[in-house]
Amino acid sequence: MAQVGVTPDRVEPAEIDESPFKCELPRVLAARLAQAKADAVAARFPDAVVLAADTVVACGRRILDKPADAAEARKTLKLLSGRRHRVYGGICVAAGAMRRSRVVVTQVQFKRLEAAEIDAYIESAEWQGKAGAYAIQGRAGAFVVKINGSYSNVVGLALYETLALLEGVRVA
Repeated sequence: MAQVGVTPDRVEPAEIDESPFKCELPRVLAARLAQAKADAVAARFPDAVVLAADTVVACGRRILDKPADAAEARKTLKLLSGRRHRVYGGICVAAGAMRRSRVVVTQVQFKRLEAAEIDAYIESAEWQGKAGAYAIQGRAGAFVVKINGSYSNVVGLALYETLALLEGVRVA
């Protein structure tokens, strides 16, 4: 948000269960988590305007969580190698009883990754804590053949759409 000149008054963790429901589609999960985070924080700060977001990376219907270890990250990168996948960014703005939500979808295509490229990326540790096991704004940017949609969504928050939601409640 600082990139676009918006500074929040505070940053509060939502502390919700982010586990997907059985057979839950990636788009639905992103929307549900963003709303649940907004609701959780808004309950603690009822007079505040709350911005909440969540990012879900998926290959088809398969949701690619943050890998628990290097072996899981390697498996995820092998899956993404030479393929297209989608990044779903759920955004929710809460102001009193009002909720405004949006899901932004960005399609990303990776090149075919050589084993040495995957090894080097795993060694960099950039994959840690990243849905889909990569950070496009880092070394994994070299893996991207094509992107269709919002780059900032893949980084973690779709800025254009977020500002539009905030302007809708006269914040930005």
